[in-house]
Amino acid sequence: MISRLAIAIRICIHFFMFPIGLPSPNPPPPTQEARPAASDVNNDSSITSSKKRKINSSEREDIDSISSSPKTTNYSSSSCTSTSQHIQKKLRFEDSVDFIGLDVKMAEESSASCSSNKMKTVFLAGGVGHHANGLTKTAGSTTFSNSKPGAAKKLVIKNFKEKPKLPENYTHETWQKLKEAVEAIQNSISIKYNLEELYQAVENLCSHKISAKLYKQLQVVCEDHIKAQIDQFREDALDSTLFLKKIDKCWQDHCRQMIMIRSIFLFLDRTYVLQNSMLPSVWDMGLELFRFYIISDMKVQSKTIDGILLLIEKERSGETVDRSLLRSLLSMLSDLQIYQDSFEQRFLEETNRLYAAEGQRLMQEREVPDYLHHVNKRLEEEADRVITYLDQSTQKPLIATVEKQLLGEHLTATLQKGLNHLLDENRIQDLCLLYQLFSRVRGGVLVLLQHWIEYIKAFGSTMVINPEKDKTMVQELLDFKDKVDHIIHVCFMKNEKFVNAMKEAFETFINKRTNKPAELIAKHVDWKLRAGNKEATDEELEKMLDKIMIIFRFIYGKDVFEAFYKKDLAKRLLVGKSASVDAEKSMLSKLKHECGAAFTSKLEGMFKDMELSKDIMVQFKQCQNLPGNIELTVNILTMGYWPTYVPMEVHLLPEGKKELQVSLFQTLVLLMFNEGEEFTLEEIKLATGIEDGELRRTLQSLACGKARVIHKVPKSKDVEDGDKFSCNDDFKHKLFRIKINQIQMKETVEEQASTTERVYQDRQYQIDAAIVRIMKMRKTLSHNLLVSEVYNQLKFPVKPADLKKRIESLIDRDYMERDKENPNQYNYVA
Repeated sequence: MISRLAIAIRICIHFFMFPIGLPSPNPPPPTQEARPAASDVNNDSSITSSKKRKINSSEREDIDSISSSPKTTNYSSSSCTSTSQHIQKKLRFEDSVDFIGLDVKMAEESSASCSSNKMKTVFLAGGVGHHANGLTKTAGSTTFSNSKPGAAKKLVIKNFKEKPKLPENYTHETWQKLKEAVEAIQNSISIKYNLEELYQAVENLCSHKISAKLYKQLQVVCEDHIKAQIDQFREDALDSTLFLKKIDKCWQDHCRQMIMIRSIFLFLDRTYVLQNSMLPSVWDMGLELFRFYIISDMKVQSKTIDGILLLIEKERSGETVDRSLLRSLLSMLSDLQIYQDSFEQRFLEETNRLYAAEGQRLMQEREVPDYLHHVNKRLEEEADRVITYLDQSTQKPLIATVEKQLLGEHLTATLQKGLNHLLDENRIQDLCLLYQLFSRVRGGVLVLLQHWIEYIKAFGSTMVINPEKDKTMVQELLDFKDKVDHIIHVCFMKNEKFVNAMKEAFETFINKRTNKPAELIAKHVDWKLRAGNKEATDEELEKMLDKIMIIFRFIYGKDVFEAFYKKDLAKRLLVGKSASVDAEKSMLSKLKHECGAAFTSKLEGMFKDMELSKDIMVQFKQCQNLPGNIELTVNILTMGYWPTYVPMEVHLLPEGKKELQVSLFQTLVLLMFNEGEEFTLEEIKLATGIEDGELRRTLQSLACGKARVIHKVPKSKDVEDGDKFSCNDDFKHKLFRIKINQIQMKETVEEQASTTERVYQDRQYQIDAAIVRIMKMRKTLSHNLLVSEVYNQLKFPVKPADLKKRIESLIDRDYMERDKENPNQYNYVA
């Protein structure tokens, strides 16, 4: 009974603070079990809760020493007075502590002095739990009490003055047990002992200051086991893949074993090792041993790294490899902290050599689009390798290596070989990929920008310089501008540098041919405004004019554009060939916005003249009360607004019917048929006196247009010598009043030259005005400075020889003079 009583007392004091009652003169009979009153239990609970505290390490060591050597003496169920007094004397604590600190001999002494029918009864509020390691703990609170609850007193229990000693051979036997468990784990066999029992054994040893010896013993066992593993990897018969699998299995087994070993020696890890910063943890100790005895072996490490690189090379060449094996092995190198030194450096060197050779070879073999897609594929593959099995630290140098060898080394060659082809064929997707890839390489976008400028200049020059393309030049320029805008927007991510480069390139090539682009742009506007709604809606016409104004901004010879636009506008207004007054005013507004009011003042004057002529015509009709079948048109032309034409004498016939709305020349031709049935071209020319070119256009409008009021033999679109004309008696039309439009005269070489000459004269006046203005402000100026300031003020190009002529002209007219002491300097003459 002594063992049972000792265990019961020990468990009670471990979990609760309890009062022990004084001996009763009349203890309960041995056959009856004494139970505590409710008040006693409550008092005990309150005392317990107020007196609990955590045990310290020395108390824990006492616990372990007692738990390792339980007694087996039997006790009677009764207690005597001397026993109670002895217990009262021994159980004197200043505070509640774990009972494992009590001496088991206390129970033995009390048993020797008690009779079987007078022993104090021990009450257990809960059952007693027995652990596999021999320690005993309670499942609930325990209370000692006698038959009189009111007589109970609280005892003060003190700690032992001396720590209990471990039994003989306990340390040796416990280590043998732990060693046997460790070796069982290493050999993958079952462990005889419960893991909790092993953990408690480690705790007991550590509590009695045997931690250092225990750590060294464990290290020796692990070291011996790992040493024995190296021999299996020194066989030369193993091929690369089998060798890698064997290394991986050894590593996986080692990790699994160290996890289990660490769980057993966790108390050692969290106490002794944690307090000694120079010692590696149990897990780190296992890593160090594996690294030192296995991976640091030169032959093993070399074969491992070679095998990993071989697998990656095979995967890059398209073969399927065991990615999980690669991931496990590279993770092993990372855990062993040899990833960078042993693997990454060699891996990057191999990668550099591979892609250097591949880049050189494929640049010769493949077209640029195919090569770009291959580069993009390689970059995606390498990024996937980082995600799948490489260490994250490898990503940046790996991707940089691929970009350098496949892109950086071939930037110029790639663009020279394929950029023009991609732009000519408008390969949008390929251009997008090109820009994305070049953006990854330092300096790639800059190289692309330079070739982009060269392409625009070269392609644009072919449209501007070649006279054979004059008829289509403006439309081709508009289409080309739309194309490059789309490429910048979609492919080049709206990069502002590409936008500005495009503008500079357009301005450069469009002015390589002086004056001609400005003239052709003016004619293109005239053609679009005359065609009007026949070819486009109002919205489409407005968008077209906006695009033309963009091209217009690039030209230097804006005065040339003004001269030709003014001449064509006059024809449209006088002949009534303009598609829409709104479109004409919209174009005028755009020109005013771009060039200012001075540029458009004459053009606006022409519109005012036409509006005034309409008002006069209405007033004239009201005053004269003209018949409704007579169409009267009044045009007022302000001198200086309208272009001048060479006067022409014509022969007016005596009479004519006014049933058709026709021009003067058309009227003269129609009136001839009152005198005869058929006339030749020469006869009409002689009778009317109309100039040959004007007559041919007039006859063409009457005989070849929609309203064919006369017949032409033979039938054709053009009027030729010898053609005969007769009145069309069968002519019918659903409208009462028919307007026959005059075919607009094509611009002659003489007229074009005359317009160009007028522009040249206007420029001379502007140059003279600029020189005088500068000299009046500066008074004295050198030739070079004068020329420089004139160039800054003029908005059109001037040849140095022409500028020198204008200076000489101003000197001859006494606006300025040469300095008498310095011929290279000019003085203003007031």
